[in-house]
Amino acid sequence: MASTGVNSLSFNNDFGCFSCASEKGLRIYNVEPLTQKLFLGVETVGSIMLSEMLHRTNLVAMVGGGTMPKFAENTVLIWDDSRKSFVLELTFSSQVVAAKMKRNRIIVVLVDKIYVYNFPNNPKNLCNITTRKNLRGLCDISSAIGIDVLVCPGMQCGTLQIMDLITESASSTRSIINAHKGELACIAINNEGTLVATASEKGTLIRIFDIQRGGSKALLELRRGADPANIYCINFSPDSHFMCVSSDKGTVHIFAVKESKLNKRSKFQKMGFLGQVGQYVESQWGLTNFTVPAECACICAFGPCNSGGKSAQEWGRSVYAVCVDGTFHKYIFNPDGNCNREAFDVFLDIGNDIDF
Repeated sequence: MASTGVNSLSFNNDFGCFSCASEKGLRIYNVEPLTQKLFLGVETVGSIMLSEMLHRTNLVAMVGGGTMPKFAENTVLIWDDSRKSFVLELTFSSQVVAAKMKRNRIIVVLVDKIYVYNFPNNPKNLCNITTRKNLRGLCDISSAIGIDVLVCPGMQCGTLQIMDLITESASSTRSIINAHKGELACIAINNEGTLVATASEKGTLIRIFDIQRGGSKALLELRRGADPANIYCINFSPDSHFMCVSSDKGTVHIFAVKESKLNKRSKFQKMGFLGQVGQYVESQWGLTNFTVPAECACICAFGPCNSGGKSAQEWGRSVYAVCVDGTFHKYIFNPDGNCNREAFDVFLDIGNDIDF
């Protein structure tokens, strides 16, 4: 828990809103413009450990926790803000470490198992997935309509399971990707369910795999840095052209995915006293980056692309970083690697607004 009382942060499916689970309850914010849209205090929901918003609907999933919980940590509750009440409760045998929602699915992540339900009418358990120990709650699902590709840790160290929830049955064979030698620390899937990005606990490399081609070999290997880091968040841009990564180093890195030639390259001569310098030769480093408070957990995501008919060198894309210290950061970057701060605010200081 941060000193601000923030327990976790989460963007909605299109990155247009984010939820803040805290010791003081639950808050929902709109990003553009930055305004608070919902506040449920401890008298209503208690302290909240996890929250997940469904697109821009009135439905929010939450899990109790923290110092003043009103609900058990093994229960997912769905709040319908139009009814001002809870409309669904799912209880499990152990602690819930993550939850994901899209318009037709709700996924509940336990330490070693994932439960998939149809949603929202008459939720039914569709299948269960066994994973290795997953305290980070790693799991992601494609957000595009009609495409339900889920990714989560496999049973072996550094492996990733991929399954199509539209065709998958509980007994079906899932695709397995050998992503890293070490334990996975962060995973993300793009909107269309065609690309998946992974980072290990070492945190120096992010690998991108092409799901449609089986993921037998990394499509791209991108270097965040030379020193180990704890990766907090990875997200693709809505069109999958870019990817952003945040870590405890206080830097948000932006990588080009579709036009990877835009990424910086680093070429070192192989010199004996440099040891394993070979691994850095021809590495792809980030297109650009910006800083946020160091060792402060944050989530990052892209805003919409509004090129307005401008050339590739003229238009800018927005990137958001939301930190557990209560700060909100917005930067604009372009393909040349120029990156400038557009906005800064303390979202915890913002009061209620009226509607979405």
